[in-house]
Parts: sequence; C-alpha cells; structure tokens
Amino acid sequence: MKNLICAVRAGLLALCLCAASAHASVVIGGTRVVFPAKNGEVTVRLSNLGSSPALVEAWIDSGDVHSTPDKVDVPFIVTPPLFRMEANRDQSLRIIGTPSQLPADRESLFWLNVLEVPPKPTGLEAEGKNTLQFAIRSRLKLFYRPANLAGDPLKAPASITWKVVADGKGFALEARNPTPYYVTFTNVSISVNGTTYAAETGMVAPQGSLQLPVKGLAQAPANGTSIDYTAINDYGASAALKGAISP
Repeated sequence: MKNLICAVRAGLLALCLCAASAHASVVIGGTRVVFPAKNGEVTVRLSNLGSSPALVEAWIDSGDVHSTPDKVDVPFIVTPPLFRMEANRDQSLRIIGTPSQLPADRESLFWLNVLEVPPKPTGLEAEGKNTLQFAIRSRLKLFYRPANLAGDPLKAPASITWKVVADGKGFALEARNPTPYYVTFTNVSISVNGTTYAAETGMVAPQGSLQLPVKGLAQAPANGTSIDYTAINDYGASAALKGAISP
C-alpha cells in the first residue's frame, strides 16, 4: 500500500511540473514566507477561490524541486499536512520550526510546497465526456531568519556592490552581498554610452556573490558606470535601486 501511495504521489508531482498553464484554485497569501526564529512558528493563509473542494498537501523542502513529503528532511513541521479544502473557504497552515543546527549568523533558505488535487468530475458534469485533470503545485521561498541578525532586511538590497567580470562568453555583473539576508533581483540593467543592456536575474545568498551575464555587452564598462536594479522585499513588493560599478 505504501508503494502505491508513493507511486501515485510521484505521478501527481510529475503532472504538476508540466502544468504551468493550468489554473490553481487554491491561492497562497503572499509570495514568500519569512520565519523569524524568535517566534517559533508562522502561519500561512490559503484560500480556495474555486467552486469545488480540493485536496491539499503541504510540505517543506531544502531545494529539490522533485521533493516529496515522504523523503524530505528539514527542521520544520507543517500542520495540517494533508486536508480537504472546501470551495470559497480559507485555511491556515502552521509552520513550526525545530532548527537547532542552522547557521545563527545568516538566513537559511527552504521552500514551501502546496499541492492542489482537484476532485474528479461526477454526475452530469462527467457523463459521456473525456476529462484531463492536473495536480497543481505552488512553491514559495521560505527564509529562516535567526534572531539578532545585524542590519535591516529591508535595507539589504541597497547594500549590494557590483563588479564587471569576464564569464567566458562575454561579461557579467557580479553582485556581492555583505549582509546576512538573501536578496532577490527581478530586473538588472547597465547603461553604457547611452545603450541599456539587460542582465540575467536571480538571488544572491547572504555574504555571497552571484554572477549575472549581460547579453550583448562587448567590453567591460568603466568604474562608476550606472546600474539599475529591482529587488523584492519581505512583503513581496518591488524596490527600485541604483548602483555603480566598483573596482
């Protein structure tokens, strides 16, 4: 029986990975979760905006997009882990932390998964019809934030410093993050001689660096060249910032 459940769950996850265009009825309140260590737990609100009930399964992983609830090993408990959610109703997920061995001087990154399985059509709705249903998985970043970290997380994006480096195919912007907080970029561009070049986007780890290739940039710009970038804060809002190339 256990093997059958695992096989069904793997099949549902495979479907949800290829169903990006499907519409989710169960919506998560927010685009990220910040877990302050001093609180011990956080609550995430779910809303079923559809006209039918749904089966919902929730779990946390440490970065594997193919994770399943039975194979993850993280210092968090999600409750309830599996439940039926009625149409036009809300449900709160409690995330309880037991992070005894995580770094105390910087944030740690995890992912909250919410898998929605719609009900099978019955009665006149399904009579004489072929139907195709998808299980839809939403996956949000979860930042574990130790107590007493230095600095203000809302000011962390403004602390990023920038360099230009050769990356083998051209040039890239290297973002250096001196803060203990993760910083996520949604737009990065550099202006050289009146021309704006877009860089790739991504997330730079605490006290780490990240190279963002710049398409079409044929030569390294001078120190002091302007950089425009947009970062996402704790509340999911965008903050437009300016930087400059440093030596």
